[in-house]
Amino acid sequence: MKRCMIVDDSSIIRKVVKRILGGPELAVVEAGNGRDALDMCAAELPDAIILDGTLPDMQAPEFIHAVKALPGARDVRILVSILEFDIGAIMRAKRAGATGYMLKPFNRAQLLDRFRELKIAA
Repeated sequence: MKRCMIVDDSSIIRKVVKRILGGPELAVVEAGNGRDALDMCAAELPDAIILDGTLPDMQAPEFIHAVKALPGARDVRILVSILEFDIGAIMRAKRAGATGYMLKPFNRAQLLDRFRELKIAA
């Protein structure tokens, strides 16, 4: 079974993502901050991470570097969700190893399209 992690300080966003993506072929796990997410990644790496670009406890590039430094994490796909189009923030995340980005708020179709681009979902 594939695993996706949603890292966002908003419990509503986490629940929405889990409801949209979760199912028999994809387990969705949640973390409310970067530190908890890194601990969870160290215990069991997900196949994909949807990362809030504005976590209260760490910057997105810092989180991405930390994940990519974990053993076996080279192929983990990371999608950064941001509130507004900020080319500087997007480029910093991409240079750190993010696969892509998506703007918030998003709807079901947008999330599914972006997630399919990560080549995790069927």
